Formats: sequence, C-alpha cells, structure tokens
Amino acid sequence: MKGGLLAIIMGSQALVRVRRPVVGIALAIIVAAVFAGGVAPEAAAAPRTEVGLPLANEANPYEQPVARMVTLLASFTHWPDRPETLRLCLVQPTDHAGGLTSVEFARETGILATSVTPRNVGAMNCQIVYVGRMSIVEQRAVTDAFRDRPALTVAENDPACRSHAMICLLFEADSLSFRLNIDAVSRSRVRIDPRVLRMGMGASQ
Repeated sequence: MKGGLLAIIMGSQALVRVRRPVVGIALAIIVAAVFAGGVAPEAAAAPRTEVGLPLANEANPYEQPVARMVTLLASFTHWPDRPETLRLCLVQPTDHAGGLTSVEFARETGILATSVTPRNVGAMNCQIVYVGRMSIVEQRAVTDAFRDRPALTVAENDPACRSHAMICLLFEADSLSFRLNIDAVSRSRVRIDPRVLRMGMGASQ
C-alpha cells in the first residue's frame, strides 16, 4: 500500500513496517490489518499512539518513532508483577533512544529510562531492556542476563535478529519496523498479546 501500512510475514520472522506518511496508527491497528477477526478488548485498550517518521530536517528523525514504538510494545506486554512505573534500561551506546529519556516521556507513559552499560545492566531491575549499538556477542550477553527474568528485550542494532532479543528494530530511509523473535518470547517470563505473537512462526538464532 503506497504511503500506507505494510505488514509482511517472512518465513520464521514477523516483520511490521510503518511508512512515513502513516499518522495515527497504533499497534492494535497493525495487528488488525493482518487478522480480520478484529481487535481483542485487551488489545483495543492500548494507547493509540502515532507511529510515523517526522520531517527529515529533524536532528534524528527516528527518536520519536522509537519512543512511540517502545510505548506501544510495552502496552501489549504483561509482566507477572507490573510496577506502577516501568524501568527501561538503555544499554549504551544507543543511536536512536533520545526520545525515551525525556521527563515528558516518563510522565506520559509511566516508563522511566536509565542509561546503563553492558557490564552493570545485569544488576539492574529492568522491566524493559533496550540494547544499543554493540557486537552480537555483547548483545547476547545482555539478553542472556535477562533470559529468566520478566523483561522485554529490544535490540536497536540487530536487523537479522541474532541477539536473542524479543524485538529487533529495523531502520530504513522512510520507515521504522520491527521483527518479533518468537523463540525469545516463548522463553521469557513476560507475555505479549497473542495477536502479535501469531504474526510469525518464530525466529531461532
């Protein structure tokens, strides 16, 4: 769909893409576009946050879309004992996480971001782990540290989804997308809405 929504199922990985002209599309709508059965009540309650790339003259056009995408993914994630404020650990260095660190973001979403290093992130109580720009070996060390813990893991620099993260972001010239690693999700101690899970058959790296 030119200038619209494109959802593709590619083998064992689910790819969801939102192109720049799309405004006001929530993850619930993305899922509903793939499955004609409608939106489950639980999914319909998710915040209808815009996901679209801003104008190209901004310093980093991906920062706000990343913040919106993380917010949407968090709204479809269920923790065993969800705290009132979710702690988001940004494993530095990151390239597109600036929108996650503002006071306004924390106040509006209930997600408090903390910058950490690969060495000390394992000692943190993180409900969301955003893995930045580092080698696959380093990324796997981070995701492995949270394998048996209730945390949503998101990889910023892993388009092939080899880091064992649950969500792998994809950055293109006119879109922000993500792949869902079903294998990592199935091993985790958090639950993601089944409508999102059914978008792929799983990705094992």
